[in-house]
Order: sequence, then C-alpha cells, then structure tokens
Amino acid sequence: QVQLVESGGGLVQAGGSLKLSCAASGRTFSAYGMGWFRQAPGKEREFVATISLSGGSTYYADSVKGRFTISRDNAKSTVYLQMDSLKPEDTAVYYCAAKRGTFIVIMTTPKVYDYWGRGTQVTVSS
Repeated sequence: QVQLVESGGGLVQAGGSLKLSCAASGRTFSAYGMGWFRQAPGKEREFVATISLSGGSTYYADSVKGRFTISRDNAKSTVYLQMDSLKPEDTAVYYCAAKRGTFIVIMTTPKVYDYWGRGTQVTVSS
C-alpha cells in the first residue's frame, strides 16, 4: 500500500506560478512510477505529466509542455509539479498517482495507476 497526499494548491492569477507536492508513505517510493493528473468540473480526469522511477525520464501533455515541470525526490518520497505561466484553463483538482511494477513514461491512462491521492484544488483567475 502507498498513501499519497497532495499539497500546494490554491488561487493564483493568470501568469503566476504554483508548486504542488505529493508526499508518499508506505512501501519503497522509488519502486513506483508517478504521474500527475487533473480534473476540471464536468470533465474527465486527464493526464498532465509522468516521471520514471529514477526521475531520469519525464513526459508531458501538450497543453502543459514548456510551462510545467515534474520532478521527484526519492529520499523524501515526494513528487513535485512546478507550474509556471498558469492559465485559467489550468483550473482543476490536481491528483498524483502511483503505479507499481513495469512503468514507462507514456503510461498516461488513469486506469493503469494503482494508488491515488485525494487531490488539491488549483484555481487560476483571469
């Protein structure tokens, strides 16, 4: 079992920045591929970014590429999402997710992930 807790969400003006954190507890964090997803009201949960077990490989949705950066610190059992140049369309609840076993960064489908946090709200005002 892995427990995931997101933090760092909030209200920010367009063009601003936020850094989300996802702290993991339980089994060996470095054994899990990690992803960030988001869900806006009335929409399906969508992929944002993934990072490999070592942190050496990352992958981004086209909508956030060049603005968001995913990273992880295995010593702290934490994955981060640095969000810059935020837009109103980035408003959503952001979730982190963990996948055990075989992982490649193009695993962007929510259903393949084994554990989820409860999410943190990000609101970007225009």
